[in-house]
Amino acid sequence: MDRQDVIILGGGLVGLTLGIALARHQIAATVIDPADPDKILAAGFDGRASAVASAPWRMLQTIGVGERLEGKGCPIHAIRVQDGLSPESLMFEPSADDGALGHMFENRDLRLALDATARATEGLTLLRPARPVDVHRDLDGVRVTLDDGRSVSGSLLIGAEGRQSPTREAAGITVARWRYEHVAMIASIAHEKPHGHVAYEIFYPAGPFALLPLIDGPDGAHRSALVWTVDEKHAPAMLGLPDRAYQAEAEKRMGRMLGAVKLISPRSSYPLGFHHAARITDTRLALVGDAAHGIHPIAGQGVNLGYRDVAALTEVIVEGMRLGLDPGDAQLLARYQRWRSLDSFLVASATDGLTRLFGIPGRTARTVRRIGLGAVQRLGPLKGRFMAEARGETGAMPRLLQGVGI
Repeated sequence: MDRQDVIILGGGLVGLTLGIALARHQIAATVIDPADPDKILAAGFDGRASAVASAPWRMLQTIGVGERLEGKGCPIHAIRVQDGLSPESLMFEPSADDGALGHMFENRDLRLALDATARATEGLTLLRPARPVDVHRDLDGVRVTLDDGRSVSGSLLIGAEGRQSPTREAAGITVARWRYEHVAMIASIAHEKPHGHVAYEIFYPAGPFALLPLIDGPDGAHRSALVWTVDEKHAPAMLGLPDRAYQAEAEKRMGRMLGAVKLISPRSSYPLGFHHAARITDTRLALVGDAAHGIHPIAGQGVNLGYRDVAALTEVIVEGMRLGLDPGDAQLLARYQRWRSLDSFLVASATDGLTRLFGIPGRTARTVRRIGLGAVQRLGPLKGRFMAEARGETGAMPRLLQGVGI
């Protein structure tokens, strides 16, 4: 039986990042994932793009992933928020000294960089594809039996399998959840005018219409990722539109501010929902990423919440083991619970509140929203708070998010 300090179930963006971060700090970790890496790294597997906020980007650089992403991300220099096509907008634009608010990466580039870094990281074991068939946790440790008969034992189990985490369900952890009855349509587009490194969040009663800047294509085409939220009952018809009609409707929604647009990727969609675990720890168990919390993509904070989990949990485990504690020690898990539960709940509540606020129809609600946007634009401290949240720089920041090793 193979013995590890930490066993991570789930090798997605968050689970693999956690494995790399732990192993870079001399903590023996194993990542177990049922997906075949050759399939998930293939072109066309995941056409989405993710915004990596500036603080998590510092962590990726610190643990050696950033160097494999150089030149592949588009810096976000400003975020423009507006209610429909109203001229009243809120512009988050930090000073040049503060650097970018974050970087946009195509998910395939993130996966390739994480995979290459993980394979090269000493002390990190990758079992892929491998499926757990029996997971046993008790006060003495953790044992995972795989479908091929192998067994791995350790001191701490990490649930990083995503929204439908079987580890969370097996632990009997209560989850608050609801559906938004909305669908997010995802595509990459080329457009006539440059985006200027600005991310646009345009709110309509049916949901936000987001344009997220990507680096120009090899042919010099200006590109953005489109995340278009529609009522779920309209989604089949919208997804079934011919490309020309879909492009024309997208141009109308963005007020043609980027000129003519053209789809350059297949369209995909996924239903939107909210879930938040009542607790993120159990006996020798910790949850990270979507296994712990899933939010609306309205502010692009989904994967960044998971990266905050990674930074905090890594610091807790590394510091605890240096003091001679077991990585699954109840004291360490209690510290992780305290550190992450409030922050993740506040972010989840804020995104849910924004979704509901901008979804209220009617002239009165629209007027109130536009007055509010104007007020935030004029109030420096409040605007600065929003920008700090967008960067992932609020609360007690783990050292990895500051770009410092532990």
